Parts: sequence; structure tokens; C-alpha cells
Amino acid sequence: MTFPAPDRALAIEYARGERDSGPLFAEARRLRDERGRTITYSRKVFIPITTLCRDKCTYCTFAKPPGAGGEFLTPDDVRAIATAGETHRCTEALLTLGDKPEDRWPQAADFLRSQGVASTIDYVVAMSELIAIETTLFPHANPGIMHEDAVRALRPSNVSMGLMLENISPRLMEPGMPHFDCPDKDPMLRVATIEAAGRLRVPFTSGVLVGIGETADELVDSLFTLAGLQAQWGHLQEIIVQNFRAKADTRMRRSAEPTVDYFARIVALTRWIMGPQMNVQVPPNLTDDFGVYLDAGINDWGGVSPLTIDWVNPEAPWPHLDKLRAVTSAAGFELRPRLPVYPEFITQEWIDPVLMAKVQDSIDSDGYAAISDKVGAE
Repeated sequence: MTFPAPDRALAIEYARGERDSGPLFAEARRLRDERGRTITYSRKVFIPITTLCRDKCTYCTFAKPPGAGGEFLTPDDVRAIATAGETHRCTEALLTLGDKPEDRWPQAADFLRSQGVASTIDYVVAMSELIAIETTLFPHANPGIMHEDAVRALRPSNVSMGLMLENISPRLMEPGMPHFDCPDKDPMLRVATIEAAGRLRVPFTSGVLVGIGETADELVDSLFTLAGLQAQWGHLQEIIVQNFRAKADTRMRRSAEPTVDYFARIVALTRWIMGPQMNVQVPPNLTDDFGVYLDAGINDWGGVSPLTIDWVNPEAPWPHLDKLRAVTSAAGFELRPRLPVYPEFITQEWIDPVLMAKVQDSIDSDGYAAISDKVGAE
């Protein structure tokens, strides 16, 4: 029996558990297997450029106020982490930060002035250039909302960039909801950033956050929004499906986390809606038995670090690379390391000329990272 083409009403029924999910999972696996039997990951270091932020998301422990962990990394800090990543054979420097902290915190504005830059985005550009020039790593910036000029400034030093859509519903910004008083979580601003990256031909990562109070309809609409953006621009190199994890010292610390069964169903829906060519990723450190998502159609584990913690989910350690490989192999797949840009995007159209020679020197004949990682994480 042929599975139907992606359909919003049917997707909502699956998301709500109103249909037997067996055929959906089978279709997700079939679509994934059109890509072959390779599962990828990116060997990375996590570089938290600043833990200051102007937003007040109710589930976040990454952002902190000044004097309580909220600060910028100095250039020496950034250089030290990236250099340590080189010794651990990492290829990605994931640059993560809070949105526009200088608009809320005088301490952020003071630091930026001390560095001779006008904004946090300008500082991210400077740190990206430092990493790209001084190390073998490739920056992948996630600086939040960006106008087109910021994307353009980052492109010569970043082989890829990212911004999670999280959810398309503005309802989540209303009082009592997780994105209230979070101007940078406006879904239309996030869509505009994704579109800016598309216009400038930047390989881009986006995705959804599952379990923060959204409805099944809103989650399905978010996935169809991403599918529409991909149909228009063709630049979404991967879609992350991330499960909410309740954290102490947040207002959502007692909120229910999505069950594995429900979340896996959303992963399978993502594969169905996004199609066989999309790279679909689930973070392996947020579920104990992460191998179940191989049955839901994923083909990537995302960034995994042998050195740095997951600063967004610090309570959830990365799986050792030996375990990641064992779980992947047991399911009949080959695990291969990649750069923060996927092989299909390593072309003159997508990679800035400044970076192309470095990229070509860092990949094998299939476009994957030219590193041997058989010994696992150090």
C-alpha cells in the first residue's frame, strides 16, 4: 500500500495518536533509506560566546544574569577552547549565545566596547574569523535573530549557520507561556532570519522544540512551515527535532516532558513531511535509549563533543562516541563523521570562496570529515 503524500490533517491525527503509527514509522524508514544506510554526526566543541541574553524563556538555564554566570568569553577563551578541540580531532566550533544582551545588560555593552565592536553580532563575526583563520575548525554560528547584513558578514567564516524555529505559533509568546517577554522568539522574526540565509545561499540548520506547551496542530504547522521554507530556498541542510527537558531553577521545572513514544512519532512525522533528501537529527544525549529514533527515520545525531558539555542541556552528558557507534551499528547503519556542513552542500554555490580550499582539504572523497575516530571520544 502506498503511503499518502504529506497532509496537514493526517499529520495532526498522527501527532494526536488517533491513528496507528506503524505505517508512519515504516514510511519514515523507507524515506530515510533512500539516502542509504549512513548515519552522521559532527565532532564538535561547544563555544558559549555569551551566556547573557535579553530573553526570559521559562525553560532555559543557558542564559544567566551578570554576576551569576552571565558573561562573555574573551578572545583568549575562545582560542583556548578551539585549540583544545583541534587536539581532540574536532571539526566544528558551535558558537551559541544569548540574543542581543547589550539591549538589556549594561555589562554586555561595556564588554563589547572593550573589544572595539558595536554589537554582539559583530563580536561573533570577529570570533568566527579568529577560529576560521587560526585553527582547523569550522565555525557554525547560532547567534539568534539576524538581519541579512549579519548573515552576509558571517558567511565568509561560517560554512553553515543555524536558528531553531522552535514553533510557528505566536500563542507561545502570550502571558503565562514559555516565550512571554522574549522578543527574539517571535516566530515571524525567526522565519525572516531563515529566509535571509536562504537568499544569501547559506547552508542552514533549523528545527522544532517539542513539549514546551504547544498543541499538536501548532507542531504540525511548524513542520509544514519549515517544509515550505525549504521548498522556496533549498538551503535547509538539516532539521533538528529536540525534546524538551525540564530543568531545575526554571519556571518549567515541573512541566511534563514528552514521552519517548510521542516524541518518536513526531520524529517520524518530520521525516514524512520533510522528505527523503532532508537530514533529520535528534540529539542523542536527551534520551537514554536514543537508538529508538533510528526506527523513526533519522539519519544524523548532530554535534557530539569529546571535550565540552552541552551548554544548553548541561545535565545531559554526550554519549561516548564508542557507544554512539555501537548503537548505530547494531541497527545496521554505518556511523560517519561530517563537517558542520553536509556533503551535498559542499559546492561553489553554498560555500564562500574564502572557505572552499579549507573545506576541500578537510573532507574525504564522499564529502565526509577526513578524520579517523575509531578510538572514540578521549
